[in-house]
Amino acid sequence: MTRPREYRTLYDVQQLLKEFNVYVYVGKRLYDIELVAIELDHLYQAGVVDSQTYMKAKIVLRKEHREEEQREKNGTAI
Repeated sequence: MTRPREYRTLYDVQQLLKEFNVYVYVGKRLYDIELVAIELDHLYQAGVVDSQTYMKAKIVLRKEHREEEQREKNGTAI
């Protein structure tokens, strides 16, 4: 199982995936966030990520996704 840690950004969640040799880079931040979420779902379904870690990471990803959509809408995407 995974060690308890803080998840505050997309980078933090990507570091979690890296522990399982899952690397995500599509080139567009919004797509990266969506693919990270899918990979996280797969790790959770496989039983290698516990529910507390999964929920914390999903909250971060939802927040990041919402913020990135807003940036794109405003024309200030990273």
